[in-house]
Amino acid sequence: MQIIKPQTSKGPSEWFTGDVFPTIVLAGTDPSRVRMGSVHFAPCARTAWHSHGMGQYLHIVEGTALLQERGGPIVALNPGQTAYTDPGVEHWHGASPDSFMVHLAIWEAPTADRSQPETTWGDHVTDHEYHQRATTGGTT
Repeated sequence: MQIIKPQTSKGPSEWFTGDVFPTIVLAGTDPSRVRMGSVHFAPCARTAWHSHGMGQYLHIVEGTALLQERGGPIVALNPGQTAYTDPGVEHWHGASPDSFMVHLAIWEAPTADRSQPETTWGDHVTDHEYHQRATTGGTT
């Protein structure tokens, strides 16, 4: 058995708007490629636009999450709901304006040759983009 001590840090301003604190819960080593982070967002805090080479699951633990894929509507998710974003699909996620939010982010590192990046970061989500009306997410 191996006991893993998670590490928490303030998310870098290049990747996040507002106060975001990711905790890397696990980063599997070959042959495992699984990654998991517990991420705490202050109200209005959010990621920049980004995509994942192997896709990403977000499981909402606390608060109200906002999630948007490029060109799609903003979706509001509540605790207990899980969303999946396909590989290479640009998206952002964060807390609603009036709620702290915690989610578990689960993704895989690309193949062992690392020819694809785990995450490709883009521009920050503008205030105009963030403040569009959200739709309510369905259950999965």
